[in-house]
Amino acid sequence: MAARVSPNLVSGQRFSPIGNFKHSSQILYKSPRPFLLRPRRLPSIACQADPTPSDSAPVTEKPPAETNSVNEESGQVVTSSTDASLPELPTKEVNKRIAVLSTAAALGLFLSARLDFGVSLRDLTAMALPYEEALSNGKPTVVEFYADWCEVCRELAPEVYKVEQQYRDRVNFVMLNVDNTKWEQEIDEFGVEGIPHFAFLDKDGNEEGNVVGRLPGQYLVENVDALARGRESIPHARVVGQYSNAEARRVHQVADPRSHG
Repeated sequence: MAARVSPNLVSGQRFSPIGNFKHSSQILYKSPRPFLLRPRRLPSIACQADPTPSDSAPVTEKPPAETNSVNEESGQVVTSSTDASLPELPTKEVNKRIAVLSTAAALGLFLSARLDFGVSLRDLTAMALPYEEALSNGKPTVVEFYADWCEVCRELAPEVYKVEQQYRDRVNFVMLNVDNTKWEQEIDEFGVEGIPHFAFLDKDGNEEGNVVGRLPGQYLVENVDALARGRESIPHARVVGQYSNAEARRVHQVADPRSHG
């Protein structure tokens, strides 16, 4: 700040400041604001000891290489791929096995359906043992008297077939058609009045009991099981259910008897 000297000799030299200063009591002294330092952010650098190609640069997959070869017999160019990751196509041997398994599965379904619904009296007759052979082979025997026109006989055919398949190695199963005049003597001997009529014979050909008509399936199973085990008696010896009248056979008689059935 510059000062000037006043030429007043009386009062002596006085200095008059240039500028308008306020009273000293009004002058405020403020401490200087401290200088704040902000830390400077420096860019960070990451280091890797052993970078791999996958980390350092993107990898572009290459398409599988193809090699061409010439078929000596046909002279055609055959293209083959060297990509081992592709699945192998099924060979002729695999296709043959698949075909065999498919055929076996279809046959199993067919036989299962036939077992439950498609078994007929004709099928049972074809599988039945001749009556004379059954009486001479030393096994117990189940004799069924039936007729082709018998509604109950047809309904029970699948059930009889199941039991027969289960016990055929230990028990004989015989089918005698009441329309066949060959069996007149057996019809009278066993007292057949209604059909189906099931007669249960021991291994010596002696009758242990019979069941007639439509009855719960367990009756047939339990009686056959008792015969197979060589029991002296069967649990259901004289039981009658709904049946067809055997007297109707006189209208359906046939002239030439079959060997059995």
